[in-house]
Amino acid sequence: MKKYLNTLFVTTQGAYLAKDGETVAVRIEKKTVLQIPIHTLDGIICFGSIGCSPYLMGFCAEQDVTISFLTEYGRFLAMVRGPVSGNVLLRRKQFQMADNPEISAQVAGFFLAGKIANCRTVLERSLRDHREKINQAAVKRVSSRLLMTMQKQLQKDSLDSLRGIEGDAAHLYFSVFNELIFQQGAPFVFSGRNRRPPTDRVNCLLSFVYTLVVHDVRSALESVGLDPAVGFLHRDRPGRPGLALDMMEEFRAFLADRLVLSMINRGQVKSDGFIIKESGAVHMDDETRKTVLTTYQKRKQESLIHPFLNEKVPLGNLFFIQALLLARFIRGDLDGYPPFIWK
Repeated sequence: MKKYLNTLFVTTQGAYLAKDGETVAVRIEKKTVLQIPIHTLDGIICFGSIGCSPYLMGFCAEQDVTISFLTEYGRFLAMVRGPVSGNVLLRRKQFQMADNPEISAQVAGFFLAGKIANCRTVLERSLRDHREKINQAAVKRVSSRLLMTMQKQLQKDSLDSLRGIEGDAAHLYFSVFNELIFQQGAPFVFSGRNRRPPTDRVNCLLSFVYTLVVHDVRSALESVGLDPAVGFLHRDRPGRPGLALDMMEEFRAFLADRLVLSMINRGQVKSDGFIIKESGAVHMDDETRKTVLTTYQKRKQESLIHPFLNEKVPLGNLFFIQALLLARFIRGDLDGYPPFIWK
């Protein structure tokens, strides 16, 4: 099984990536500071003003190593990759299913079931482990309402209905998200989800980690031959990886939200590690960004028992496993798509 644990993150502004034999060389001011064999990498993510030689881009495309270019603050710009892999019949079936509103709603329901279940588990874990630190009544109330939502037959709703359910569930969940932040104080108070750009430190962290998850999910979908741009809940839009955004819903609370909460509550990120622009936009400084990237990579190396396979797997493999399960469902080998549900 291919492991999605080896991603090279390049954050030093002005760095230049080049091909050196069978390796990727990272150069700063014409001096090679890092050299990595290509076979050890699954992807390269460049933040900000990073140069890349045409020879390296071609080499990476041949070796199935994706290079993604993001702004310094984590907004996706472009991606370089080789030919789309996988069976063309699988992609044809994906497109046919996505064109059918009823089937699209069914598949979208699977993704939302995973998302809502994992949101509720995050709240229930907080009630169990940090009962004395949170407003128990408020968190229990939201958890109960999410449970009621989970008990609905999500696969039988229309797409418009599902979007309403998803929006209500997200609003409920984030209404008590601040209760899960124990390092209270003005720097890390969460009053609601905002983005493009984020206007507080918590939303800045959330948006950045969501970007990392989307990158990994997108790579996993491509590796099994699915088109990450053709989604079921997130409909076609130029430049938007709809299917990657669909599948990411399962991992938002379990992976991204918990990572952000952990970094804040453990003091791994500091209030002065953020830059507040005149427009009100909030960005991370270089040191905070490196802390987030390092913590994310370490988290992906942790293991758990996969609820469907009943096998111990690294968290970094979850994206690939779920992509495989989705491909099997689309091909007709499974009666339904089993979303990842954290227990």
